[in-house]
Amino acid sequence: MKKALLILALFSALTGVAQQLQFHYDFRHSIDPDLNKRNFASLTFEYFKANDSTGSFLLKTQTDFSGENNNIGQLFLQVSKNLRFWRPKVYLSLTYSGGLGVAPPSYGYYLTNSFGFGIAYPFQWKGAWFSASVVYRYNAFPQPSHDPQVTFYFGKGFFQYKLMVAGSLVGWSENRNQGTDFTASQSGKKIAFFGDPQIWLKVSKTLSVGSRINLFYHTLTPENQVQVYPTLALKNQF
Repeated sequence: MKKALLILALFSALTGVAQQLQFHYDFRHSIDPDLNKRNFASLTFEYFKANDSTGSFLLKTQTDFSGENNNIGQLFLQVSKNLRFWRPKVYLSLTYSGGLGVAPPSYGYYLTNSFGFGIAYPFQWKGAWFSASVVYRYNAFPQPSHDPQVTFYFGKGFFQYKLMVAGSLVGWSENRNQGTDFTASQSGKKIAFFGDPQIWLKVSKTLSVGSRINLFYHTLTPENQVQVYPTLALKNQF
């Protein structure tokens, strides 16, 4: 599951307000056909407002065209806000994520609501931008889960920002028994992980080509398996 701030949060010293639209083609069926029925396209929209007197704000939506005949199969929403009313550069971090999906032939499902609050610390090092956060995470399963989440964001521009490397790494725990029939026989906690390192090459003032590497562990399958799915992508900043 995709959490918290992403690439634009790392541009805070360069732009005050930024928007971008990304088009990705995901090759996960070609890489792992046993677990993925098809390759698919997705659209990601991000709106980011850099730190002002109270902090930064991010809105992100991702629409996956993974359904039959390339219809929408999943919609993901993320909202993040950092707040600071004091001198030390440690921020209060507030997060939300959730969404909806459709499984064949017409069964709907939730991407469970996740709420978080904690602290975030953005910093720079050798020309790169970083942000680390630790939050309490509430997953709204039928049997709710209360857990820690650790997130690390990174970004660095090369050749006067014609080449950009950025992304996020997110790890958290959650209940194995989530209050559903499928998980009723399980107990204890499991560790889950998501990452999305990206690389972008600017080909015009607003257009870039690149790739995102989607990394999953205990998010798409209950098996102890790391899943790695790259995309081929276009990005337009406006």
